[in-house]
Amino acid sequence: MFDTVALATDGSESVSRAADCALDLAVRFGATVHALYVVDAGRIESLPDGVRDDVRAALDEQGREALADVEAVNDARAEPATLGTAVRVGRPADAIVDYADEIDADAVAVGTRGRHGERSFLLGSVAERVVRTCSRPVLTVRHLE
Repeated sequence: MFDTVALATDGSESVSRAADCALDLAVRFGATVHALYVVDAGRIESLPDGVRDDVRAALDEQGREALADVEAVNDARAEPATLGTAVRVGRPADAIVDYADEIDADAVAVGTRGRHGERSFLLGSVAERVVRTCSRPVLTVRHLE
């Protein structure tokens, strides 16, 4: 039923719980999880040229840390899942949907509140857009406080 699960991560607490759910799903069905971090191109393009490279480097580092966190969670499990990681640049929701298509994901897991959760309504702008535009099943995982 599930061979490939895409997991969108931004390193937030909400995604930590989504990662647990995606990894559980993968172990149960013998699937592979593909964790994805998207460098938000909109955050870079709007910056002055003088700081653009520094911000891009900081966002790349944030992405490496977010993916390392998913790897650490998986490695600490009694039964780890098969896990791959990737970084893309673009609009986060669009890049997540495109990546799910690229890897032919059977499901996409997203947290419902990311780094900008306090300013988002209900699901959060990225999760909401993924749910609306993705042709694949989307597992939305609520952040418990």
